[in-house]
Amino acid sequence: MGPQSKPLSPSTNQSIVILDFGSQVTQLIARRIREQNVFSVVLPCTASLNEVKSCAPVGIVLSGAPWSVYDKDAPPADPRLFDLGLPVLGICYGLQFMVHTLGGKVHPAAKREYGHAEIDIVSESVLFSGLAKRQPVWMSHGDEALALPSGFVTTARTPHAIAAIQNVEKKWFAVQFHPEVHHTRNGTEILRNFIFNICGAKPDWTPQHFIDSTIEQVKSRVGSDRAICALSGGVDSSVAAVLVDRALRDSKGKRALSGAEGSRLTCIFVNNGVLRKNEFENVQKTLRERLGLRLDAVDATAVFLKKLKGVTDPEKKRKIIGNEFIKVFEREAKRIEKREGKVKWLVQGTLYPDVIESRSVRGPSQVIKSHHNVGGLPEKMKLKLIEPLKDLFKDEVRRIGRDLGIPEEILRRQPFPGPGLAVRVLGEVTPERLALLRECDDIVVTEVKNAGLYSQIWQSFAVLLPVMSVGVMGDMRTYAYTCAIRAVSSEDGMTADWVALPYEVLKKISTRIVNEVKGVNRVVYDVTSKPPGTIEWE
Repeated sequence: MGPQSKPLSPSTNQSIVILDFGSQVTQLIARRIREQNVFSVVLPCTASLNEVKSCAPVGIVLSGAPWSVYDKDAPPADPRLFDLGLPVLGICYGLQFMVHTLGGKVHPAAKREYGHAEIDIVSESVLFSGLAKRQPVWMSHGDEALALPSGFVTTARTPHAIAAIQNVEKKWFAVQFHPEVHHTRNGTEILRNFIFNICGAKPDWTPQHFIDSTIEQVKSRVGSDRAICALSGGVDSSVAAVLVDRALRDSKGKRALSGAEGSRLTCIFVNNGVLRKNEFENVQKTLRERLGLRLDAVDATAVFLKKLKGVTDPEKKRKIIGNEFIKVFEREAKRIEKREGKVKWLVQGTLYPDVIESRSVRGPSQVIKSHHNVGGLPEKMKLKLIEPLKDLFKDEVRRIGRDLGIPEEILRRQPFPGPGLAVRVLGEVTPERLALLRECDDIVVTEVKNAGLYSQIWQSFAVLLPVMSVGVMGDMRTYAYTCAIRAVSSEDGMTADWVALPYEVLKKISTRIVNEVKGVNRVVYDVTSKPPGTIEWE
């Protein structure tokens, strides 16, 4: 994203650094640590020692991986991380990397272990302090440690293999199972022992501390300059706007929720032509009346749809929308400058999952898709970015929003992708297809709300498929589009399970769509989890 995307610091002077070797559940480690009010940051396993040290770590965690340490293409890490004098916890592959790197031996296991298992704690270890001698855990490995490096002892075993090791003098610990997943019953206690009893971390990463320190950082960074905020009306951009608005209030110290006067932040809400039904009007009213923000609304429908004409590739859609958003914001900044003075900063509600999914940070994890506000941004921008939520997961943002006093109706809004309906109209985006999808989507959301399920579901929406099928209505043959319904549950969007919507709800949604949306004659339900699918279809 270039030099302008430098994030604010994590509002704490300590962290637990997690080196990611490519595990699908690495982010769960970060979440479990943050649940203890300790900041955690995920870096690629290839991160330099300077990058690691820049995070002020009090400990390091080595993640799992779908590799064997002796594979030619096994992900590397700088072995000098063991010379930093920091406590280290290896998890699954992390144990094997530790053993292999420090002079032990790893080989294919005679009996692979996947799923539920029981370990016996065979030696005293602070890692298992307060726990029973037998523990239920979750295994996922085909290799095992055969010979331990000098200074290590085995602290836990299964009937088939070493399950945990330690070098107390060096403060190096490792487990062959996954303490971060819920299936390991006392996994949180094991991580707590590492975080507090071994690393000596302090639980000082609280919502209020984050709010106070972020406001001070924004004040210091922006100075007397002016800023604009890319505001969609969703949870992320709303929380980011209120945070920065409080920092850029005048000397009278007016709060963001008490009125729009006296702030050097102007929020820009853009109609990119791919919003939901009536969203352009409804969001403006909510943002002005409930958040008291200075808001300029820009209808750029024609420009966006012209750029998207004929485009079918999802990545191109995202990048086009990301680039065009920036052009709109830069034009608006010039307009504001004429009446108020120089605008140098652009505020975005980018979250941690956006960053993770948008780019492979020089590690083994692959790019899943470019988010319009991360991978979709142009390399060169006139405005400097402020992304106060870039280190946070969605549930953390909601907690901070509550401490800021943001109304629950905004905080409980389901996520909506920045590229909007452009990634829910599969194939080419046309006004006609958008009109069909808006009606279908409005029916889905309305019926989910009527059933009292909206706040219990991470996302529920409609997708218009580029699939035509034969139907019959009123004894007449039809040949029309297919609509897919998607509803998922999730904690942070990194993983998700499909929701078994009640039969009656699905029946009502389907009946309304085929009866009320002329041009759609078939409704299907998506029962795919993430992984292997993504939440959005594109």
